[in-house]
Amino acid sequence: MTAPLGIIEGYYGKPWSWADRAHVIGFLAAHGYRFYIYAPKADRLLRKRWREEHAKDITESLRGLSVHCRSNKVAFGIGLSPFEIYRNFDSEAETALARKLAWIDSLETDILAILFDDMRGDFPDLARTQVQIMHWVKERTKARHLIVCPSYYSDDPALDRFFGKRPEGYLEELGETLDPAIDVFWTGEEVCARAIEPAHIRRVAGQLKRKPLLWDNYPVNDGPRMSPFLYLRAFTGRSAELGSLLSAHAVNPALQPYLSLIPMLTLADAYRSGDEYAYGRAFEDASPLVLGESLAHLVREDLTFLQDVGLDRLGKWADRLRERYAALDHPAAREIVAWLDGAYRVSEMAD
Repeated sequence: MTAPLGIIEGYYGKPWSWADRAHVIGFLAAHGYRFYIYAPKADRLLRKRWREEHAKDITESLRGLSVHCRSNKVAFGIGLSPFEIYRNFDSEAETALARKLAWIDSLETDILAILFDDMRGDFPDLARTQVQIMHWVKERTKARHLIVCPSYYSDDPALDRFFGKRPEGYLEELGETLDPAIDVFWTGEEVCARAIEPAHIRRVAGQLKRKPLLWDNYPVNDGPRMSPFLYLRAFTGRSAELGSLLSAHAVNPALQPYLSLIPMLTLADAYRSGDEYAYGRAFEDASPLVLGESLAHLVREDLTFLQDVGLDRLGKWADRLRERYAALDHPAAREIVAWLDGAYRVSEMAD
């Protein structure tokens, strides 16, 4: 059994172009990806400035993307982060949220994700208030699939350091009182999990009283620590057994849309191949499908520099790599050159 695969564009840093989004959706649809959620952190009108209206050109671009998704049999979604609305969910907040939901409905949205991630969570009655908001939203949205991202979406203690200590029994209360029709995002034992073990997912499912919807933070490279690297290798630590334990599996991609396609293809391979999956072979198979044979050969040769050595330690190799890829007319080669030039560097993860 394979969990439905999808994309959540939920990274910090430079957002993709509309053409890149359309390409990624169409390419991955042919390989079994069935949903896409627009939620880049750079769109502040979905986060701290969520009460403000989007410009007409952005609205039209999103509407066009929604149509493109449907033409590829991909469900279209929006991720809304009404920043710390749970601190004061009063009549003014209700009016503003209703207005935003109406705008989201106008885009023919199939999936609505309400994201309480990366904001303070050390408040009394956090789970109770967030459940109240989700039930309020459920009564008003036209989206057929509703998802919530909890404030504490991983066991990772980094969340407690950055956003305050999680309330006692937070996940259990959320799972016990939240409508079972609403999915819950979860990233794993870490925010960027090296492995997603079935035993861990079974434990979390027990706490949430439902199968988690996995928000997989690979190959995302959006933080100050990660943006100097290109995560191109195949997925590991995700066994096909997860397919029966998750409600769905959403991948948060890298800042480089074309290069992201390589590992994202291998995830589909991991589910399809089961115990026969071999991550090295999966990369060998996926890279020419995305890059073509000649560029894939170069990337395989340079994989250690791109993924392991990283931008800050390339030294003299940076110029050599730049010369090598600048000579090639391919979007992925241009992404490598832009990465070498520092165009994708993320200095801080600001809202």
